[in-house]
Amino acid sequence: MRRISIIQGDHVALGEPNTVITTLLGSCIAVCLHDAVAHVGGMNHFLLGQPEEGAKLGSYDMQRYGVHAMELLINAMMAQGAARDRLRAHIYGGATIVAGLGGIGTENAAFARRFIETEGIAIGHVDVGGSRARKVEFLPYDGKARAQLVAQAVPLIATPKPTPIHADGELELF
Repeated sequence: MRRISIIQGDHVALGEPNTVITTLLGSCIAVCLHDAVAHVGGMNHFLLGQPEEGAKLGSYDMQRYGVHAMELLINAMMAQGAARDRLRAHIYGGATIVAGLGGIGTENAAFARRFIETEGIAIGHVDVGGSRARKVEFLPYDGKARAQLVAQAVPLIATPKPTPIHADGELELF
């Protein structure tokens, strides 16, 4: 089986059997789209839903945003023979990995669902939220996807610093 790994800002669309597209997500989102008639599927991976109003961004910066990533994926799927009205979506990610970062994952998941619904794309499986990363694997030809929660990292145990020995206020150098 051929494996294609994508990272933040990437997307892939193809209709090859025996191929799996994979990614690893935290608060980011991956949307998998599939057209069962054309046997074409694709996946994207984006960091945030959309830029703040008035933000000045270059084309490279736009790759991080779902509003751009979704259009790129849909267009790539259509270039491979998919029809927009036959697309079915799976949405993954949106975890709260670091509590201090607020609700970025939740906002990302809400954006993805809103975008898909606004575009009239059927939603299949949704696996979002929680506090753990996910590994997503998608078979674009068949439209089958799965996500596995990644085991949490073992917390680092702080090693106690040695207590300095004081000799009646005198310092001996050697």
